[in-house]
Amino acid sequence: MNNNNTLNNQQINMLLERRAHIAEKTADRRSELACNQASLAGAVSQRACVYSGARVVLNPITDAAHIVHGPIGCAAYTWDIRGSLSSGSRLYRQSFSTDLQTREVIFGGEQKLYHAIREVARDYRPAAIFVYSTCPVGIIGDDIKAVCSQAEKEIDFPVIPVRSEGFRGNKSDGYKAAGEALFNYVIGTKKTLSKAPYKVNILGEYNVAGDLWEVKHYFTELGIEVVASITGDGRIGDIARAHTADLNLVQCSGSMKHLAQMMMEKYNIPYQEVSFFGLEDFSRTLLQVADFFNDKNMLASAKKIIKREKIKTEKVLAAYRQKLHGKIAAVYMGGAAKTMALIRVFNKLGMQVAVAGTQSGKAKDYRQISALLGNGAIIIDDANPLELTELLKKKGIDIFVGGVKERYLAYKLGIAFSDFNHDRDILFAGFKGIACFAKEVHDSIFSPVWKLARKNKG
Repeated sequence: MNNNNTLNNQQINMLLERRAHIAEKTADRRSELACNQASLAGAVSQRACVYSGARVVLNPITDAAHIVHGPIGCAAYTWDIRGSLSSGSRLYRQSFSTDLQTREVIFGGEQKLYHAIREVARDYRPAAIFVYSTCPVGIIGDDIKAVCSQAEKEIDFPVIPVRSEGFRGNKSDGYKAAGEALFNYVIGTKKTLSKAPYKVNILGEYNVAGDLWEVKHYFTELGIEVVASITGDGRIGDIARAHTADLNLVQCSGSMKHLAQMMMEKYNIPYQEVSFFGLEDFSRTLLQVADFFNDKNMLASAKKIIKREKIKTEKVLAAYRQKLHGKIAAVYMGGAAKTMALIRVFNKLGMQVAVAGTQSGKAKDYRQISALLGNGAIIIDDANPLELTELLKKKGIDIFVGGVKERYLAYKLGIAFSDFNHDRDILFAGFKGIACFAKEVHDSIFSPVWKLARKNKG
């Protein structure tokens, strides 16, 4: 029998399998990672389940109701999961559940779901209802599609099934489930055409801390109408006519590239992968969109905006750059685009990124990430908490940028943390956002609380 200090064969094999997902960049070797695979069983990855992925994508649609068909814990896990802001309805802040119990698991929960849909429709009159299936529902075989179809016949708005049983995959599969729900049941159902000469949809921007509003007004200044935001501050009616846009701008490729590809195939709408974070990234996005529409006046306006905003932003960044120069950062995000954008911003602030990783990056993504990093940096795919903890300690990290699941890893180690994902209330997008981010990094690193934490540890 093994004692507590001895690894068994299964644990050794697990460690060996994970080695292929971690690489150090060196001058004479290109970093190639094993990636785009299912999480290793038992490794307790930072990834979440399919249902979680679907919910984080769809929840910011402000005038829709969301019913979780499953145990109450599933609804509690994702309640208020994004800090997305709304300029209208706050119905999306509610969270509804069928609260499946032992009786429904044995005899089926379809009737309970049907009555829940009717009750929400009667009491809240939403523009649509999304119904999410969770793990127990997939196991017992409840037909949520049939229940939604029957309920929709009796009410005057869409009831949309979202096949999101957690055991079907991981968070990335949930993104696809959400996109397919929008594509199959919402997009293209409204025929209203806009008279605006230039029209775009913004995909994968969730209006956390008002990010959408900060970038949207620049498109308005360029004479471009944003038909639909999918899904930050989104409306069912706007998403229903998203097929009338000329171009899709994909801000988060991990969650929305699949939907953009489906819209290109069916509606012939091209898409561009863009970034709204970082001085250079957002400037490039504005020029990229102006080039697409091939309008000389728009291109001239974009260049004027960029020049105007860069002058203001650079003055702010210069002050922070002096204090942050040489500090060491770690970045771990869901999608590769965010990781790359953060590395570029840290480079601009004179900081070094010593650890960079993603939950769902592809081989091409990791090659691009490697090109942005200095020698000795660690690149990691689909990390688990133990690996992240060891890397943060080994590299002497001053600040860790991640999401809500990574926050407490940093705090326990006495390392400054910046939430770049769901829970933040600080604007990070656009020209104004980069100045806010620099301030957040500075204030986090130089907070006196870390001196107290290190003193107590010692």
